[in-house]
Amino acid sequence: MKTILFIIQKEFKQIFRNKGMLPIIFVLPLIQLIILSNAASFEIQNIKFSYIDHDHSAASRELISKFEASKSFKIVNQFNTKEEANLEMQKGNIDIILEIPNHFERSLITEKNTTLSVSINAIDGASAGVENVYVSQIIGTYNQKILSHLLQYNDGSLIQPQNIVTIPSFWYNNTLNYKTYMVPGILVLLVTMIALFLSAMNIVREKEIGTLEQINVTPIKKHQFIIGKLFPFWILGLVILTVGLLIAKLVFQVPMVGSLVLIYAFTSVYLLLILGIGLFISNHTDTQQQAMFISWFFMVVFILMSGLFTPIESMPQWAQNITLLNPIRYFVEIIRMVMLKGATFKDITTQFSIITVYAIALNILAVMSYKKVN
Repeated sequence: MKTILFIIQKEFKQIFRNKGMLPIIFVLPLIQLIILSNAASFEIQNIKFSYIDHDHSAASRELISKFEASKSFKIVNQFNTKEEANLEMQKGNIDIILEIPNHFERSLITEKNTTLSVSINAIDGASAGVENVYVSQIIGTYNQKILSHLLQYNDGSLIQPQNIVTIPSFWYNNTLNYKTYMVPGILVLLVTMIALFLSAMNIVREKEIGTLEQINVTPIKKHQFIIGKLFPFWILGLVILTVGLLIAKLVFQVPMVGSLVLIYAFTSVYLLLILGIGLFISNHTDTQQQAMFISWFFMVVFILMSGLFTPIESMPQWAQNITLLNPIRYFVEIIRMVMLKGATFKDITTQFSIITVYAIALNILAVMSYKKVN
């Protein structure tokens, strides 16, 4: 035990002696958490909106005023012809073109229906889908209002419009604040990146400077060396989690409904898994550059298939099956369930068991792959 403590003490001294590494470990992740949580938004604002009004009626002007009053849309221009509008969309100056046909108001009064043409720049398919929803909501609201006015009389008798009023109830995020959803997930990414990169470059650094051979010929046992090398990064991961949770609560006001003890318990096992991956990478690389590239490759795959930015349910079935091997997926699910829903250990038993088995298996492989001269 004393040997392990001496190795741990040495590792902490090396970490804090490296003045260039300290900001990377402690400062940059916190800056990233603050910046990314504000930047990674699913909301779309300042949509460049234009229209072509062929009718110039009270009904068409009222419809356009609905878009002007919306915070999501920015009226860029009014065009006389569709060709002019299409040319501006090709240049990237506008995102949406609304074309109101001739006799728009008359068709509403006489035929009780009409058509509108909406062209959306769909180079960014995800944004175009959201913009289409925004447009449909405004037109739908306008449609209900205009019908309630037009259908007041039928055959000389007054008809009372029958409206269905929907009262939504938003659970777990009643203010619909996207930061409440994003901050826990981004915190998971930062904890994972720091733990993986540092552990992957740790042993390979000893190879580069030539001290690993010296350590291998000492009486230090393999398990003592590995525990002593990885334990400091396990502590650092928990420290970054703690600071990140404080920022989430104090800066972003993210609710913490569930047990923090449960979050730390899961994170403790999760960090063992990530450190095992880092050790495995370090054992099979010869330079820190190689370790960094391989770690980054896995991180990109883990991030894109974690469900943080793209719902797992929207992925193809083969991709959903691959995400079952992604540890970040389980951590993102757990931290959101515990923080936002107040989930208990019973609710996360499946994820906890998968990560535990995953951690044991990978650490066994990592330890077996480490070669030490006895």
